[in-house]
Amino acid sequence: MFDHVELQRLRDSSLRMQGWIRKETFSPANEKVLRRFSSWEVAELIFGVNQNTFRGRLAADPALPSGEVEPDGRQRWFSLEEINELRRKMRINRKPLMPRRPAGKRAIRAAIANFKGGAGKSTTALHFAHAAALDGYRVLCVDFDPQATLSHSMGLSDVNEENTVWGIMGRDLIHETERMNAATRGAETGRGVPERKLPDSVRGTGLGDLRASEFIRPTCWPTIDIVPSCANAAFVEFASAQYRHVNPDWSFFAAVDRWLGALPHDSYDMIIFDCPPAIGYQSMNAVFAADVLYIPSGPGYWEYDSTTSFIGQLSEALEDLTGFADFPAGKSKAFLDVRFLLTRYEPANDLHRAMRDAFGRVFGDRMASEVIEHTRAVEQSGRFLSSVYEIDYREMTRETWRRARSTFDAAYTEFRDVLLEAWDQLEDAA
Repeated sequence: MFDHVELQRLRDSSLRMQGWIRKETFSPANEKVLRRFSSWEVAELIFGVNQNTFRGRLAADPALPSGEVEPDGRQRWFSLEEINELRRKMRINRKPLMPRRPAGKRAIRAAIANFKGGAGKSTTALHFAHAAALDGYRVLCVDFDPQATLSHSMGLSDVNEENTVWGIMGRDLIHETERMNAATRGAETGRGVPERKLPDSVRGTGLGDLRASEFIRPTCWPTIDIVPSCANAAFVEFASAQYRHVNPDWSFFAAVDRWLGALPHDSYDMIIFDCPPAIGYQSMNAVFAADVLYIPSGPGYWEYDSTTSFIGQLSEALEDLTGFADFPAGKSKAFLDVRFLLTRYEPANDLHRAMRDAFGRVFGDRMASEVIEHTRAVEQSGRFLSSVYEIDYREMTRETWRRARSTFDAAYTEFRDVLLEAWDQLEDAA
């Protein structure tokens, strides 16, 4: 017989193994450390300039970061902080190297979502976040998935559920209930209306006293922060149902949107949501707060079938939310853009090619032109809880590494361009 005690024992054993894997994968201090990037990578893959041009600019201006030189003097290696300083100070052909960001706008938000487990949501979110950071953007990731794959890949494992999306939702419930009670007391029509009371199990958490920024954790990437997740956050679906019962007027689906609205609008450039493989309280918070919806899918029939079910059920869920009295201006939720992205694609596979054609016929211009190919380097990055961008190309053949990076570079470039077009449509920040 396997009851909760036995399941807890199995979990504890697995956590011990997880700790061993982290020690083998990360630095001796059990912390993930971002590697340096070679002058070849910085010049050709990050800045998109000729190596000789880049080296000439370094030699001409001793005030620029010079990186660390290998003992043989053949190669320089730069930290991301140094790369960003170079980006701010250097100009190539009189053009700045800073990425485009629409002036006066808040950060653009993209949700990576699908029902199907293994569709590549966390892998896509991880690589897009790292590619955006190398592109010069400041990124906030929000991990909505209790499996916490994105959080673990970012180097975080010691996370309390209070510091996850569940905590953000609990904090929002407390603040919104206090606001509603204050509004009721201040209105003439509010006389005789009973005050909404929250149980001690909610008020006693102390979540209401936390600042908005206290849910954000740094990562080893200096321009990427994250709201992490953890396995204990899985009970958010049960807790949220209880929360709605104690205050039926609370608009649970807008909690994360309100929390993001409390952050300074220029704190980040891109905000990327990694959603769980289900439609629930957490995933609905993600899609409600998102400006752009990216839907990754594997190239098989069952993935296609699951994706079809996902967009159908998401449509129904969003239609139901329209009935809430406090929905902004009585409007339904609308995304600035929706895209479907094929992952784990093998160009030589006849089935994959046929399914890509089927996806394209159904979703038309909503289908991403680029795909994420399945390569050995991508497999290796998953085993080591890292993105292709974090892997040192000297650990494999450069061609293998280049092929893996090129597929993510192309997919990210299209993702960035979609976001930039949507970004221009956002209203100016207040």
